[in-house]
Amino acid sequence: MTTSSGRTAAIIGAGQTGVTAALGLLDKGFDVTIYSDRDQKSLRDAVPATGTALIFGEAQRAEESLGLNTYLATGPTSTGQSVRVLNPQSSTPEEVAFDASFSGFRGIAVDTRLKADDRLTLFRQRGGKFVVEPVDPARLDAIAGSVDLTLVATGRGGLSQLFPIDPRRTAYDRPQRTLLTVTLTGLTFGQEVFAHRSAEGSAHNAFTVVTDQGEAYLGGYLHKDIGPAWAFLGWARPGSDWERRFSAADGPASALDVVNDLYRDYIDWDAAEVSALRVIEDDPHSWLKGAVTQVVRAGVGRTASGHPVAALGDTAVSYDPIAGQGAQGGLIQAADLVHKAAAHDGPFDEAWLQAAFDEFYARRARGAQLVTRLFLADPEFAEHGGLFFAAASASSRFASNLFGLLDDPRRFEHAAASAEAAKELITEFAGEPADDVLARFVPAGEFERSRLAVPAA
Repeated sequence: MTTSSGRTAAIIGAGQTGVTAALGLLDKGFDVTIYSDRDQKSLRDAVPATGTALIFGEAQRAEESLGLNTYLATGPTSTGQSVRVLNPQSSTPEEVAFDASFSGFRGIAVDTRLKADDRLTLFRQRGGKFVVEPVDPARLDAIAGSVDLTLVATGRGGLSQLFPIDPRRTAYDRPQRTLLTVTLTGLTFGQEVFAHRSAEGSAHNAFTVVTDQGEAYLGGYLHKDIGPAWAFLGWARPGSDWERRFSAADGPASALDVVNDLYRDYIDWDAAEVSALRVIEDDPHSWLKGAVTQVVRAGVGRTASGHPVAALGDTAVSYDPIAGQGAQGGLIQAADLVHKAAAHDGPFDEAWLQAAFDEFYARRARGAQLVTRLFLADPEFAEHGGLFFAAASASSRFASNLFGLLDDPRRFEHAAASAEAAKELITEFAGEPADDVLARFVPAGEFERSRLAVPAA
């Protein structure tokens, strides 16, 4: 049984990150109230999941440090990433092919609606208070004045305006990709699925880059209702044919049509697997399209009466989901705040909240922003990307460490400085001189096509 500390906290927002922080604080003896503009059933069944929420080692350890379920025992896990790069401008368009095995962790993508619902149920069972009401800045002012610690895990209701964008830490003023995601069923898991990409089959996520169009991802996913499923996530470059196609999706069925057409026309080597996928009939919210501007906001705001409040998760730092940093960063930040708050015996004033955010930014978010820009093929890192993908094709050790950056992005910070620093990282990760690794790169020439036999519908 949790012993009360006599301290109080309010969490605004009942998504995965907010509920994780709330449950963690409750278990540390805080009297905690969650505020949401939707009731629990609506949060589970009347909204889409926000991306694939693929979680790696550090974020899993953050959850475990709070005694929370990581779902590794029940969901389809991934042990690596299979990569293909199609460059239509190249004399050998099917240019890059490699397979990267994760080292020291397994990835797990869990429906954020399932995770938030499970944690909200535990929170309420353990005595936490859940209040269904919209919170605007005026209401937040009253709430923050009545508790010791206030965390804002949503930008809804105008709350994001309390946390202005930090131009020193923000690289973009607009989205770099248009996004389309849809969760699907109909395809099994096993070595025969995506066997043409990897001997590990479905255990390795299928990631494809079409240099003038965008990127596509297919991987295992734990859906809130049907259990093991598949998630597609696509990123379309501005002005591309993919962007035009994504805009036509208006539901899960049309989203799947877009995906099938995309693979038929651009990624035909995986078309057999994709043709087996089917929509999840009982979940009309199993899809989502939109765009995200990657920004860093002020980690601390003040309400009208001067009460300090902290931004949590996407409210503080938003990421393009191409490198899977959003959900991971939110979970790590939530766990960090819970542990710091439990150990702190003074007021949660602006100085304390700012120090906590600055430490999180330096430890995680700064590197995660840079790694996301790398995978977005940001012009500043275009040479890095070319070197890294060529090195990954020539060195399985480097490939494994490259995708380890998704788990620990801090290792990219020094390498981001220059092409020479990038080569130093190749040498470190590959265990041999970068020039020797890069000299072995040979264009793929032609990707192996799927041999999967798909039963007739």
